Formats: sequence, C-alpha cells, structure tokens
Amino acid sequence: MKKILMVLTSHDDLGGLRKTGYYLPEAIHPFQVFAAQGYKIDFASPKGGVPPVDGFKADNPEHVAFLEQNKIKLENSLPAEQINPKDYAAIFYVGGHGTMWDFPNNTALSSVAAKIYDAGGVVAAVCHGPAALINIRLENGEYLVANKQVAAFTNAEEASVGLTNTVPFLLESALLERGAKHVATDNFQANVQISERLITGQNPASARGVAEAVVAMLEA
Repeated sequence: MKKILMVLTSHDDLGGLRKTGYYLPEAIHPFQVFAAQGYKIDFASPKGGVPPVDGFKADNPEHVAFLEQNKIKLENSLPAEQINPKDYAAIFYVGGHGTMWDFPNNTALSSVAAKIYDAGGVVAAVCHGPAALINIRLENGEYLVANKQVAAFTNAEEASVGLTNTVPFLLESALLERGAKHVATDNFQANVQISERLITGQNPASARGVAEAVVAMLEA
C-alpha cells in the first residue's frame, strides 16, 4: 500500500503575540482525501512528538473527531531522523504560521522530501507549508522550486492578517528568490498549482484541492 507522510510544525510561538502551530483544517481536509482513497498516513514533525495545533474549535465535530481518531499517531509524530523516504509515495507539508520558524532550515526533513521527489514521488504543501520548500535541493543541486509554478500564502494575505512584521520572512518573496514562478489569486481564494511533481496551494481554501491533485497524480 502506498503511504503518504503529512508533516506538521513543532513551533508554537507566533513571534511573542500568541500561540500558534499547524493549522488544523489544513491537516483535516487533506487527511480526509487521502484516507478516503485508502492511503496509509503517517505524521511527522521537526521535533517529533506532539505538534502544537492552531485553529481548533471545540464545537466543531470535524475538529474533535480528527484529533481523537489520530490521537496516538499525533502524540508520536515521527522526527525526521526516523523517516525512511522509500516508504512514501508523497510528502505533504501542512500549513500554519509555526511552519515559518521550523520548516525552512530543517535539513533532515528537506533531505527526506528531496529523496522522495528524486525517486519519482510527489512533494506537496499548502498555505505556509511551502516554507519547507525554500531550501530543498535535488540531486542535481537545483532548488526544488526553481522554475516551477508555486502557490503559497501571499505577501498580500500576510498583510491582510497583520503579520507582515511578525513572521521571520515573507514566504512569497522567499520563493521568488529561489527562482520559483509564484502564482497568486485573490486573497483567501482557492488556488492550486501543479508543476511537474510539485503540488502547492495558496491558503486554507486550497488544502483539499492540493490533496485531490496529489491523489490524482499518484493514481495516474
């Protein structure tokens, strides 16, 4: 059975403003898509163990069900050092503001993603999840995102939520610096970009669409 690795942030501090973490709906909706197609799903995070969650609503049955259903796996998310890239057909980076602090410079996770991609697998990310992509280099030495169409949380969206000066860098700008062809749509509207075997989405509204594109590519 093909397996998919979903990566969640371990970082819980939004620049001293409040707590953050992975954005729960961006984990739930892709998980639902992958599970419905019969994929086995593992969770990983930079530090391993319990990843901090953002966006949880106790009155949302979907939120409660996901966390209860995956409680043991989430409490024991795999650190990068325990991941065998050969086990996975795809890696999916879940968004949330925490990713901006711990995804970009995690060399172990970057290596996992590069190996999955170089072996013919799919790399996917949504919203702030593409922060993981900016330092991934492939076997040929090129940046993964170079000359590829990429969607991610835009500078305009960051400004609209008032966090331009809080995040450690602006994701859209960083991707452009790496040679990505950043493709944006209106703030908080769904936008999924497919470029070779890299699949990215702009914001929470894009999470399900990214997962559906991953499945379509794996099933093709």
